[in-house]
Amino acid sequence: MTNTINGIAASQGIAIAKAYHLVHPDLTIEKKEITDVEAEVSRLDHAIQESANELTAIKEHTLKELGPDKAAIFEAHLLVVNDPELIQPVKDKVKTENVNPEFALQEVADMFINMFENMDNEYMKERASDIRDVTKRILAHLLGVNIPNPSLVTEEVIIVAEDLTPSDTAQLNRQFVLGFTTDIGGRTSHSAIMARSMEIPAVVGTKSVTSDTKNGDILIIDGLDGNVIVNPTEEILAQYRNKQQAYKKQKEEWAKLKEEKTVSSDGHHVELAANIGTPKDVKGVLENGGEGVGLYRTEFLYMGRDQLPTEDEQFEAYKTVLENMGDKPVVVRTLDIGGDKELPYLHLPKEMNPFLGFRAIRLCLEEQDIFRTQLRALLRASVYGNLKIMFPMIATLDEFRQAKGILLEEKEKLVASGTKVSESIEIGMMVEIPSSAIIADQFAKEVDFFSIGTNDLIQYTMAADRMNEQVSYLYQPYHPAILRLVNMVIEAAHKEGKWAGMCGEMAGDPIAIPLLLGLGLDEFSMSATSILPARSQLKTLSKEEISKHKHTILSMSTTEEVEEFVREHFMK
Repeated sequence: MTNTINGIAASQGIAIAKAYHLVHPDLTIEKKEITDVEAEVSRLDHAIQESANELTAIKEHTLKELGPDKAAIFEAHLLVVNDPELIQPVKDKVKTENVNPEFALQEVADMFINMFENMDNEYMKERASDIRDVTKRILAHLLGVNIPNPSLVTEEVIIVAEDLTPSDTAQLNRQFVLGFTTDIGGRTSHSAIMARSMEIPAVVGTKSVTSDTKNGDILIIDGLDGNVIVNPTEEILAQYRNKQQAYKKQKEEWAKLKEEKTVSSDGHHVELAANIGTPKDVKGVLENGGEGVGLYRTEFLYMGRDQLPTEDEQFEAYKTVLENMGDKPVVVRTLDIGGDKELPYLHLPKEMNPFLGFRAIRLCLEEQDIFRTQLRALLRASVYGNLKIMFPMIATLDEFRQAKGILLEEKEKLVASGTKVSESIEIGMMVEIPSSAIIADQFAKEVDFFSIGTNDLIQYTMAADRMNEQVSYLYQPYHPAILRLVNMVIEAAHKEGKWAGMCGEMAGDPIAIPLLLGLGLDEFSMSATSILPARSQLKTLSKEEISKHKHTILSMSTTEEVEEFVREHFMK
């Protein structure tokens, strides 16, 4: 009997294949009293070493297949498996309480998992996921059972699981795994991000797909609309094969736009750029017709390691990106770390509310050695391409002036030492705090450009953590308050002859694109795979026509009114 299960569209595309349930082994443990403590500790050490060996192999496989930013997940797992703060309490428990290491490990791990899961931000919750994944691996070795290896799948399947751990996802054999679906998870989970990198369809957060399906069921994964169809009829199969072909043809049509400029139907040009995390991501930007890099997230250089990257390491990364992009602009965001994105080796204090805490430019202005090292690396690399530098999380004019002052100091020192530095580096800022948007007219006198970071701007404006499911209804990109703030920033920039871009998820949103074009946004930066669909959409839109409705749209009261208006007038 055909059944449709609704979930979250995590990675686009249509996949049709048999269900393959990825069932993890029974890791039920009992508390046992032990007599030979040294033998049990030795057994634990062996299990830890075996787990570390496996994680190293998975990391190397991931590095080769998916690149360094995804491999960094397993660097984090290796840090966990060797973390004395986790392992030493387990050994102490074995020695002092004479309990088996399986029980001791589960007790200690549960304590850490509960602690991280109760923290109110997504980054810390992901740390709980890391500990859970590593603990399962060690327990499996202690219990003498095998953890399933998705890389051994040898026929076309759709993976069905309660959740896919990062190590599960990294081992998926792309030749045979056509898609996956899970009970839990969201668009920002590790597995969803990796699915998009691998370009395989995924539907997550279904709540019941594992219980509502069985091995061998025929499944359709609709990563466009977020549905899983179980045992479809021939008629439904035919419909989805047509939809699959239509999507394939659509992608082929989009591909024809790769070398074209982004021009609206009335001849207005905007720049479509991409958000990247590592030099390896540049390939995707160019393959998808990106006109620049609108956001280079430099924090990936700092993550998944046990010490700060050197100036030369950073220089090489920035130089690679700039050279590969040629004369196309590359906007680099300085280090946006701290609070919710923890670097263990910095030993930053735990915070009650890390999203509003000691992070980004606040951290860099305090820890100037870290900041100056990054700025020197950027300045040295600037002669290899078209570099633009922006500072994140600027709340006050003083912060921008101080950050720019430090940048100019380092430039002066380098030039004095005979090092070549580009004379055409634009210096801008992220607008992600409402205070910055409200006085954008003051900032516009001193910056070269704005880049609006809507992911944070929306959650700060609406006072709603976008990762918190209970208030996710308040994460509203088209809310009139957000649109008015965006409009203020664009108008302030244009009044001073400056340009305004956007690097949040909103920039690639089909509903938001007409609105942003009408408001006069100059640069749209998004995931590389969204560029060609956005270019195709913009070709059909008239900036002049949408601009006529600007006052009407900004006067609306609700998100629903705005969305309905866009669908009715600009998405026919």
